[in-house]
Amino acid sequence: MQLSEKIEILPGMPFVFYDGNLEKIKEIFKKEISESVNSELSKRGIIVKADSLGSLEALLVLLKQAGIPVLKAGIGNINKNDIVSAKANFKINEIDAIIAGFNVSLDSEVEEMKGSVKILMDEVVYKLIENLSRFREEKRKEIEKKRLMGLTTLCKLRILGQYVFRNTKPAIFGIKIEGGKLISNLALIDDSGEKVGRVKNIQSENKSVSESSEGMEVAISIPGLNFERGLKGREFLYSDISENQFKNFKKNKDLLSSSEMRILQEIAEIKKQKKSGWGQNL
Repeated sequence: MQLSEKIEILPGMPFVFYDGNLEKIKEIFKKEISESVNSELSKRGIIVKADSLGSLEALLVLLKQAGIPVLKAGIGNINKNDIVSAKANFKINEIDAIIAGFNVSLDSEVEEMKGSVKILMDEVVYKLIENLSRFREEKRKEIEKKRLMGLTTLCKLRILGQYVFRNTKPAIFGIKIEGGKLISNLALIDDSGEKVGRVKNIQSENKSVSESSEGMEVAISIPGLNFERGLKGREFLYSDISENQFKNFKKNKDLLSSSEMRILQEIAEIKKQKKSGWGQNL
């Protein structure tokens, strides 16, 4: 009998009697799968693959209970079409750029083309859902932090006074990032609250970089600054933030690291030296 070769019977499909009625059987199978799967799908969500129809149905129910929406679901290994669908999700919502695979494997070409798509697979359904929930929450916080840091970032810099490469036009000197992250065009204040200027360029190992992180020692250039007159004797530089930005950081403090929270508090204390009650009446 060659029926299975023609309609690709999969685990979990209904079993019916064949009496030359191939087209009718195809319609029965198509309707069965469509009704079972489509009832659990959303207009947005992740991509799900499982090894059988029964497994897929159970997985979709559990994902719904966990509050994880599913846009597309299917049976079989994770393939290039799944990657394409997940990449389309990335453009809409990074949290949904995920493929979850239960008891399946990857087609050979998938690893090379997955890019920004996250693939999570497991043979234990509850572990798969637990890992999915954890990853989505971490990704949500990462996205929120990017949004929060969109206009500025928090950092504390130690001035390395022994490395002054140019005094002015622009001033170029060495610093160490004590905490947070330094980015180009960031406005800085010194540890007495005086405005220093904006970082025009960051160099690490003689190469220009757009940002540098905690622990790194780099050289920065600041136009309009005379190092000898403005910074000699000073020890630290900080991000220059507004009171509204301070309010937003405090409101989203769960997204900040302990180092960033400490820097935020130090900046507030410095600002209060210039303006009593700074940041308290927002």
